[in-house]
Amino acid sequence: MKLWGGRFTKDNDALVEAFNASIHFDYVLAKVDIMGSLTHVVALQDIGVLNASEAEKITQGLNKLLADLKEGKLTFSVSDEDIHMNIERLLHQEIGAVAGKLHTGRSRNDQVALDLHLYLREYLLVIVAKLQHLQQALLQQAEQHIDTLLPGYTHLQRAQPIRLAHHLLTYFGMLQRDIERLIDSWPRVNTLPLGAGALAGSGFAVDRQKMAKSLGFDRVYENSMDAVSDRDFVVEFLSDAALIMTHLSRLSEEMILWSSQEFNFIEFDDAYCTGSSMMPQKKNPDIAELVRGKTGRVIGALMGLLTTLKGLPLTYNKDMQEDKEGLFDTLKTLDDSLTLYAPMIASMKVNVSAMSQAIKQDFSNATQLADYLVDKGLPFREAHAVVGKTVLHCIENKQQLLDLPLAQYQQFSELFADDLYQRIQPENVVEIYTVQGGTAKSAVLTQIQWAQAQLQHTEKWRVMKEGIIKSKQNNFQ
Repeated sequence: MKLWGGRFTKDNDALVEAFNASIHFDYVLAKVDIMGSLTHVVALQDIGVLNASEAEKITQGLNKLLADLKEGKLTFSVSDEDIHMNIERLLHQEIGAVAGKLHTGRSRNDQVALDLHLYLREYLLVIVAKLQHLQQALLQQAEQHIDTLLPGYTHLQRAQPIRLAHHLLTYFGMLQRDIERLIDSWPRVNTLPLGAGALAGSGFAVDRQKMAKSLGFDRVYENSMDAVSDRDFVVEFLSDAALIMTHLSRLSEEMILWSSQEFNFIEFDDAYCTGSSMMPQKKNPDIAELVRGKTGRVIGALMGLLTTLKGLPLTYNKDMQEDKEGLFDTLKTLDDSLTLYAPMIASMKVNVSAMSQAIKQDFSNATQLADYLVDKGLPFREAHAVVGKTVLHCIENKQQLLDLPLAQYQQFSELFADDLYQRIQPENVVEIYTVQGGTAKSAVLTQIQWAQAQLQHTEKWRVMKEGIIKSKQNNFQ
């Protein structure tokens, strides 16, 4: 008989039972569900709903289930619908009828909300750590290639020469903002809904502040209806995750292009590539391509949950069961992508000579040639036109700016002199941009120092939060 079946006169249709069940995906909440129940036992004992003997028996039973879970001994049933009723059924089998007292003053509505907060809170720290690992890989490559020059691109056309370190640190900055968004979301993830009941609050005067402290939450929901209906924290995480994957996808796109024979800027380690079943010469950047492809499913999870929530009245509705599969899939996708990406970047080989050759075969130094004329007193717009005509002449005659004789330069402007050749050497061009955030060596070294400081700051925050959570989890061992 269903645990909620008292007012029903017949069993569910078999298809309804299967369609209604969520145990095939919410089983991952088992550990946090038991942790929440252990906290609820203490709260019920504090107000006299459970006597000491009952509380001890239920606690022992829950700890036994927790131990069995760790050893992979628990078996869940579709007939019990979800992880909450499966755990309650297993507890009843373990300790008998006293297990029925556990759900006093509690609903699956506040129970599932609690589980999601606990589960996401723990995983959020995992994702932050994985983002740090990728940042470290990017920083390591940047430190090794401070003096490696390559063309910078706009519209996928060569624009100005830059340092490879400067380019890689761009992605460090993207990931840093991703980390900051996750850190900013922590207070909303770390809010306790337990004690909200089905919607109106618990009918028993449980101490919600004490429960929050026991589980390491920073605060409680002030409104019980808000507590059970809120999935903002899930939407916020999915939004952050979609942006993380978008950043990884942009990085993937560049790495895929750079690893092609047309660019030949980088080569991935064999461990992160695959071959062709037909063409024996192929070395495909499949990991980067898969990360780029999986971005769509994460964005889809965000759109799916927003669409689910947009028309829901207060408070809990069964539609909200759809909050989990997209979240769990996103967490796995993020975890897997970041786990693979960090060592893939760390082991990546850079073709310094190909990058160097590229900036000698383009006109990415043209902007500096225009600035040279500005320094000679020519208005920028006039300088821009002069250099544009000079570049056109070079294209028509298959020349580069460094190859053009001074006499030819002076046909376009009398302001050109011998010193222009030093000015437009790529290694001198990058040194012009000493402004904060620029690509001069001094500016890039400052960016590296900033990146190192960000890693240290994030690590302190993450270690502190992990320590708090682990200390609370130790109470449930």
